[in-house]
Amino acid sequence: MIDLSKLITERIRDIPGYPKPGVVFKDITPLLADHVTFAGVVDAIVAHHGRGNVDKIVGIEARGFILAAPVAYHFGAGFVPVRKKGKLPARTHEQTYDLEYGTETIEMHTDALRPGERVLIVDDVLATGGTAQAAAELVRRGGGEVVGLSVLIELSFLRGRERLGNLDVHSLVTV
Repeated sequence: MIDLSKLITERIRDIPGYPKPGVVFKDITPLLADHVTFAGVVDAIVAHHGRGNVDKIVGIEARGFILAAPVAYHFGAGFVPVRKKGKLPARTHEQTYDLEYGTETIEMHTDALRPGERVLIVDDVLATGGTAQAAAELVRRGGGEVVGLSVLIELSFLRGRERLGNLDVHSLVTV
């Protein structure tokens, strides 16, 4: 039996001082390069939420895209990118939020969702919860129903989960 949590932890590299002093960046590229761990992550997210329960997967720029696209494929669901302001070509909803080292604005196309679609948000890291909260707001403004958030890593010391209220938060590794 494979211990997925152990595999994930062993394949995440800490990069101190990136992107700025005082931040420890969680580099997931070693995990992505290992097909067993990468497949295990995708399978675990799909298993947690159950096939047939999601219509669209929202992936948050940029590393969230890498995880969200294969999750969408396995769900038989559509993939919706949430990007930094100015990166999407058509009309968008936008949401500004605070993160652990500044502010950011993300956008989603206004026609990305149909009313009532069940949406799972996927990202690599849950830190302060600002990005996830902003993405959930974009989904709601687009007419979707947020069924949950799945992340690879939860940085529990930043207490992001608390900011998300009663949202079903699924993390594969908590540090």
